[in-house]
Amino acid sequence: MGAEAREDSEQHLPKLRLDELLGELQVRIAAVRGTRDRLHSLLEAVLSVGRELDLPQVLRSIAEAAVVLVDAEYGALGVIGGDRRLSEFLTVGIDDEQRARIGDLPSGHGLLGELIRHPVPLRLSELSEHPESSGFPAHHPPMHSFLGVPIRVRDKVFGNLYLTEKRSDKEFDAEDESVLSTLAVAAGVAIENARLYEETRLRERWQRASGQVTSMLLTGAPSSEVLELIVEEARTIASADMGMIAERLPGDEALRPVLAVGLAAEQRSGLVLPARDGFVAAALSSAEPVVSADIEHDSRTGEHEPQWAGLGSVVAVPLGTSGKVRGVLLLGRVPGGTQFGDADTGPLLGFADQAALALELAERRRDAEQITLLQDRDRIARDLHDLAIQRLFAAGMTLQSAQRFMEHPEGMERLARTVDDLDDTIKIIRSTIFGLRTHGGSGRESNGLRGRVSEVVTASAASFGFPPALRIEGLVETDVPEHIVDHAVAVLGEALSNAARHSGAQAVDVRLQCAGGELTLTVIDDGCGVPGDVRRSGLKNLEERAVTLGGTLTLGERPEGGGTRLVWRVPVSSDGAAAGR
Repeated sequence: MGAEAREDSEQHLPKLRLDELLGELQVRIAAVRGTRDRLHSLLEAVLSVGRELDLPQVLRSIAEAAVVLVDAEYGALGVIGGDRRLSEFLTVGIDDEQRARIGDLPSGHGLLGELIRHPVPLRLSELSEHPESSGFPAHHPPMHSFLGVPIRVRDKVFGNLYLTEKRSDKEFDAEDESVLSTLAVAAGVAIENARLYEETRLRERWQRASGQVTSMLLTGAPSSEVLELIVEEARTIASADMGMIAERLPGDEALRPVLAVGLAAEQRSGLVLPARDGFVAAALSSAEPVVSADIEHDSRTGEHEPQWAGLGSVVAVPLGTSGKVRGVLLLGRVPGGTQFGDADTGPLLGFADQAALALELAERRRDAEQITLLQDRDRIARDLHDLAIQRLFAAGMTLQSAQRFMEHPEGMERLARTVDDLDDTIKIIRSTIFGLRTHGGSGRESNGLRGRVSEVVTASAASFGFPPALRIEGLVETDVPEHIVDHAVAVLGEALSNAARHSGAQAVDVRLQCAGGELTLTVIDDGCGVPGDVRRSGLKNLEERAVTLGGTLTLGERPEGGGTRLVWRVPVSSDGAAAGR
């Protein structure tokens, strides 16, 4: 019996060992199959992220592939900005409603910032136990296990992959870390390819836009249209919310917006940018684009400056040709948007040169138009002098010689009066010739009394609803000193303003006369007259101006009745001018 039992035991022993071997083999086969399936999934993920060329879609594909590979419930890809904080944060596993309840996306503090500061893989079984963990905001789903790995592009950390809550286990293991690190390497290659593709497309868009601008410049299109095309194309291609070109004003103390488009364009168009502003000054003195990540909190700008209201990242590019900086091209994005990078700012320099060329061409055209205008004025003055005056002078001489043949006293008196009228006409024409030749420029300083008075009367038509009548007599361009011109223009403006506000007039006559060593300005309206209770501060100013110059102010009813007649009279002779000074 003992022998039989021993023999039976020896027969069962190989069978037990065989079962153990088979079981172990099955485990190994399952492990190999799992590894093979995971390897296959990794290869599929690498191929899938490598197929995309659109950068936002590449980033989305990487985050989604990472979640599947390590069997995580939640995943995210954070892009690191120039300020070493998260500029983008793509999430997987959290729907839009949850994201809205959570609030603002993380910017890179706490545990997420740990990977930014130390870009090495980080694996935790309980993320709340890490010393850098700062907890979760309200409405955030609970998370425990954590795995994070950096994504490098050309040895520079582009961002990080964050995975939480492993579904099939309590925590992520070393194999998960290895798989995710491998995906991160492939992700870096895919991101670089997508960046190169995006840069190529951007260069093509900049080249097309440059071609359009060059074509408009060569065809002689108005500079305003060229500048509008430049700003619109720059804003669109650079994905900016605001675009503006500002040109230096005379004296280099400020810049005037030539054109603004996009966010709050109308308000920015009316602003003047001080050249002493640190950010603008840096752009004017730099040969490269100047970028601010947050312009409203930039140390180079003051607080609450209206030109930077509602903007986050801003880039400024100098506009210059032949070594002369004419202004700046500004592009801005709203707060919270990505800041301008090299891909955005690189092509801007060439584009800004075209804007500077457009400004220079506009200046040259203005100069050419001014030269043409002056030439026309000289021609008109020459014709008036050589033709009109000579003919009038000859007519006057003929009439004078005819007086001796006139026996009737009344006829002789009429001839004498006609000769005097011809002399006055010659004086007026000579005054006009002088005005054409000496006041041909543009602007307030270069206009004589005749032109400035005409401008004031024309401008007052908007207040009255009709154009006042204007009559100018005498040598107002030659016989009225400059300091009296300024007073006369100010008096006329105040008189017309008073009439528009208080008189309710339907007709207004303005007469400016220089004769007998006096300048007389008369303003007559058919309104209600001057009320007794009206404040006379404006009239007092007019009287003081007259007294200062040795003259008088008279205010009364118009001769026809039912209106006001204002007469401002000052001497313009040498004695009177001396008294006025």
